[in-house]
Amino acid sequence: MRAMPMLTCSSVTASSEWYQRVLGLRSVHGGDEYDQLTADDDGPVVLQLHQVDPHEHAHLAADDRPLDGNGIAVWFETDEFAAVAERVHASDATIVEDVHVNPLAEHLEVWLRDPDGYLVVVSSPYGDVG
Repeated sequence: MRAMPMLTCSSVTASSEWYQRVLGLRSVHGGDEYDQLTADDDGPVVLQLHQVDPHEHAHLAADDRPLDGNGIAVWFETDEFAAVAERVHASDATIVEDVHVNPLAEHLEVWLRDPDGYLVVVSSPYGDVG
C-alpha cells in the first residue's frame, strides 16, 4: 500500500503550476478539474489535485468550510533537498518556517503554504544531518 493524497483546490491549474514551479513536480494527467503529480516522469503519483465541487464529490469538501488545510501537512521527502530549497527561495511561495534542522529527525526541513493554504513540508531523508 502507498499513500496518494488528494487535495481539493480552488484552482487545479494554479495549484498544479505552483507544485511544479516550487517543488519541481511534474503533471502526468493535466486538466482544469483534476491533476496527478509525480516527482519524475516514470515515478509514482505523489499528489492528486481535485477541483472543489461538493455537488460532484460530496465527501471531498463541504460548502460551509473554507479551504485552509487546517490540521493537514502534505509532507515530501527528497534526496535533492538543496535544489528544492533553492527553487522555493526563488519562487513566490509563502515560507512558514525557512530551512532548518529538525533535531529529532536529524534532517533538513522547509515549511510552506500552497495557494489554498495547505501546509507543505519538504525534508531531506531521515538522519541526513545527524
